[in-house]
Amino acid sequence: MPRRPRIKLAEVPQHIVQRGINREPCFFAEEDYHSYLHWLQKSAGDWHCAIHAYVLMTNHVHLLVTSAKPDGIAKMMQSIGRRYVQYINRSYRRTGSLWEGRFKSSLVQAEEYLLTCMRYIELNPVRANMVNDPAQYRWSSYRHNGLGQIDERITPHSLYLALGKEETERLAEYRGLFRSELDDAAIADIRLALAQGQPLGSSINGVSIAFLFEQPCGALSA
Repeated sequence: MPRRPRIKLAEVPQHIVQRGINREPCFFAEEDYHSYLHWLQKSAGDWHCAIHAYVLMTNHVHLLVTSAKPDGIAKMMQSIGRRYVQYINRSYRRTGSLWEGRFKSSLVQAEEYLLTCMRYIELNPVRANMVNDPAQYRWSSYRHNGLGQIDERITPHSLYLALGKEETERLAEYRGLFRSELDDAAIADIRLALAQGQPLGSSINGVSIAFLFEQPCGALSA
């Protein structure tokens, strides 16, 4: 069965997941996380991508990214993948691929799902029973988005900024979103969108999802 083509749009958030091959670890030591984050920041800058949220799990990565150019995210992920795999293979005297095929991605209808998607990403360590609170996990954007600890990799989305005029108000509002767990329906919607490579929501920039998938190859890119 042919792969579903990607819809590449500028200025639309995308939820990205990349897993280790056979779901095996892609981070083995603290320095590995630092290395990935370094290349994430560098590659995002090189390809004009804004990182809104992330989490680095033991065997996979979640990112929420908006690109200024249609192919920016693909270029960013290629850059990170190449540099990080070279680092891992050199450090651990291994060869071959680290990642399980191409990354999965889903466009996000920001008005309906952006903050939900941020919660989904930053709550990953809690759902995995690694920590009891997202603030306890070092390798995510929660401490920046929820506690105000500076993370130069993060560019806040306008909908995040709209949570409050002042930083203290904004942080409190964001933390308030985490007082309740994500409901099962929201989790299922996010996972289905990623699994099928389809947008999360009913429309993107006012254009229906069905219409986007009906477009010729000029609008869709594998």
